[in-house]
Amino acid sequence: MAIKIKDPGFGYNSKQNAKDIINDDGSSNVIHVNRKKNINDLYSYFIDISWAYFFLLIVLAYLLVNILFGLLYVSIGIEQITSPKESFLENFLNGFFFSAQTLTTVGYGGIAPSGIAANFIAVFEAMIGLLSFSFITGLLYGRFSKPKANIKFSDNIILRDFKKERALMFRLMNRRKTVMIEPEIKVTLAVTEKDVKGNFIRNFYTLKLERDKIMYLPTVWTVVHQIDEKSPLFKYSNEEIAQLDAFLSVLVSYHEESFAQKVYQIYSYDFDDLTVDVKYVPSYGFDAEGYTVLNHEKLSEVEKM
Repeated sequence: MAIKIKDPGFGYNSKQNAKDIINDDGSSNVIHVNRKKNINDLYSYFIDISWAYFFLLIVLAYLLVNILFGLLYVSIGIEQITSPKESFLENFLNGFFFSAQTLTTVGYGGIAPSGIAANFIAVFEAMIGLLSFSFITGLLYGRFSKPKANIKFSDNIILRDFKKERALMFRLMNRRKTVMIEPEIKVTLAVTEKDVKGNFIRNFYTLKLERDKIMYLPTVWTVVHQIDEKSPLFKYSNEEIAQLDAFLSVLVSYHEESFAQKVYQIYSYDFDDLTVDVKYVPSYGFDAEGYTVLNHEKLSEVEKM
């Protein structure tokens, strides 16, 4: 008989066709409202956003600061840094380029402040530039040095016959060339069902796995949950399992050689990703010289039983 577990943090309340609380890549799918923001959250924010968005914000901030200071130099009189031109645009561009040189402390020498006001503004801008680039350098180091797992999960989960019974399976591998040392895995099944009052609630089960820990992983790990009498899925047919409003929450931890410490990665499978009566195609083999060849593109490839 399947044993329910206490709420692992997802909450019991649910509704029909409720979205998963965590996305497939393990990121949170919760919308926060009325959350108080703190300046201390900035570091975590800049560390966690994507590289493309990170550099986009840097470029936008850089342009905005130079535009503001360029306008400021024009407003106090562009003659305090260079000879004035006939049009506002030319004067603004001179102020903009002088601002960029001051902010980055390049100082080509073609333009230089001569008035008191321009010198005070240039001094203040140089200080902002030093602090800003120090801040960005720290963020770059933090992003590169942050310990991160880099596990690739199969795009699908499969349901197939296994050892005279049935089994639920998915696969994973390391995206890096390093060996995953002592990887451990925990899989929680969340099923949305109706209670006796007709309300939708989530029931949680920790799935028993064929192996939940191995010594090291150089290639591919096929994670197997055998559907026997103790499985929460035992009472369902294959067709009913495929129609369940359910998801798997996967937590993998292992020692990462690159960072010399333990790292974690969360992943989620919706039962919409379930394929029935197929098996995984081998994703590694051997070349002519006897070396093991691991094909990352075959991790999710299946064939009919």
